[in-house]
Amino acid sequence: MPEKTVILTGFMGSGKSTVGRVLAKRLACRFVDLDAEIVSASGCSINELFAREGEPAFRELESVHLKRILATGAGCVLATGGGAVISDQNRAVMRSCAVIINLQVTLDQVLDRLKGCSNRPLLAGEDAATRAAALMSAREQFYADADIRIDTDEKSVEDVSEEILCRLKGFSA
Repeated sequence: MPEKTVILTGFMGSGKSTVGRVLAKRLACRFVDLDAEIVSASGCSINELFAREGEPAFRELESVHLKRILATGAGCVLATGGGAVISDQNRAVMRSCAVIINLQVTLDQVLDRLKGCSNRPLLAGEDAATRAAALMSAREQFYADADIRIDTDEKSVEDVSEEILCRLKGFSA
């Protein structure tokens, strides 16, 4: 069980949820997916929330649920949504009680991993590649604010998890 929560950040398709499940099992702690928590609490999908309420309302829900999860003080592995880090307030809350690990991914890998995926409202419609590139660029400064950064391109989930475990050994935040 980790002393602190381990938070996984990164662009959509970087592997936060998939790696998070494996990492939590290896650390013998619970795994929490922030987007799944929002879906469960709201009773509708992320796509429906974006369509009905808009991105600002979704980001507010994201902040509320992030604070709620971290307020428990129980160590866990938490996978955030790709945009959770854009809020200064969210980053401050995360930094105060967790080790933040950013999973880096290239645009080509994102496009390959998300090919045919219909549950990414920010990439819906025409020219998803251009929007993804712009979003990645705009968010890079926030992703770079992590305690640890791990390149996930061309690596298995197990390899990424093992690299995280190695980097966490002796980490004091």
